[in-house]
Amino acid sequence: MTEASALVAVIGGSGFYELEGLLDVQEHRTETPFGAPSDVIVLGTLEGVRMAFLPRHGVGHRILPAELPARANVWALKRLGVERIIAVSAVGSLREEIEPLHFVVPDQLIDRTRGRPSTFFGDGLVAHIAFDQPFCADLSAVLVSSAEQAGATVHKGGTGVVIEGPAFSTKSESHLYQSWGAGIIGMTALPEAKLAREAEICYAGLSLVTDYDTWRESSEPVTGEMIIANLTRNVDMAKRIVVEAVRGMPTARACSCGSALANALVTAPDLVPDRVKRDLAPIIERYMPVGATA
Repeated sequence: MTEASALVAVIGGSGFYELEGLLDVQEHRTETPFGAPSDVIVLGTLEGVRMAFLPRHGVGHRILPAELPARANVWALKRLGVERIIAVSAVGSLREEIEPLHFVVPDQLIDRTRGRPSTFFGDGLVAHIAFDQPFCADLSAVLVSSAEQAGATVHKGGTGVVIEGPAFSTKSESHLYQSWGAGIIGMTALPEAKLAREAEICYAGLSLVTDYDTWRESSEPVTGEMIIANLTRNVDMAKRIVVEAVRGMPTARACSCGSALANALVTAPDLVPDRVKRDLAPIIERYMPVGATA
């Protein structure tokens, strides 16, 4: 673990680094083999736990979903020693009972993105992670319990569709996703969830419902202004949920996320270029140190 370190990270919009009770706040700037993260990472201590906060779209919301440096973001958090990521995001609802201003902690994903870099591997190193359960069940359970304790209306489980954006869905697409059994729709959970799994970091989503997407005839058309307005209304509650989650989080991990690469790395160590080993050292050094041979 580096001198600057954290165990839990929140990826979300601006304002989350202003959590009440956050102590020893400092800014951490870093470069990665995949470029710079979305913005400066804010470090601090909450309830005795070292935390990291990263605004996904950059301060001022200036990065499109398809432009997000997700590999740089996750690599930087892994390098800090992060073991758990709480991913806060705005989503649309595909179900009548999932109302704007509700929260959802999803357990499944459908990928409708196109061309986003979604793996750390390649360039001479092959790995195939298990991804049948894209979210950490243990961390998700903590978020559900914390949301209930904070007084939020929270929906446990459900499938999220991740679209490319930046445009919202057509009505036909929205109805299609409903027919697939999806409950919410967003633009950012992928490739974050895949990269976090490759990095052996627990990842769970705290989804803030801002609208009814485009399927609901009685609702006004979804707009960026509507999303930001409802997201802003829910920020204080999201902060309370994060505080509760940190307060009630077990110290040790009992899930399998921390060993996701144990049986996933396929390429023999002596065949992997040293450059790749160096670039991915924070992620693979447990299994394949720089200079290792078969």
